[in-house]
Amino acid sequence: MIYLNEENYQEEVKNSKIPVFVDHYADWCGPCRMLAPVYEKLEKYFKGKAKLTKLNVDDNPVIAQNNNVRGIPTIILFRGGQEIDRFTGYLPEEELKKKMEEIAARKPTA
Repeated sequence: MIYLNEENYQEEVKNSKIPVFVDHYADWCGPCRMLAPVYEKLEKYFKGKAKLTKLNVDDNPVIAQNNNVRGIPTIILFRGGQEIDRFTGYLPEEELKKKMEEIAARKPTA
């Protein structure tokens, strides 16, 4: 699992050749703690198809603000540095996997 910060965000998200999921979380957030093991388990499933990363919003408030994160946990998918979709809140494993598959299959709209 890649933990994002101001030093690696550009390279890991904006310059990535594959889609990138960014889980915006905080250590004090109950739903974030519930989501963490489920999200981390899916990292193996998406290996090679998408990169799963985490961003602590308390440690990286500027990035969270730039991503317009209003609640946590919020997972945003980026492709080619552009946001494709997002969702907020806890989902059980199968629902999370299905939602992430659907989002990863989408093409950017421009």
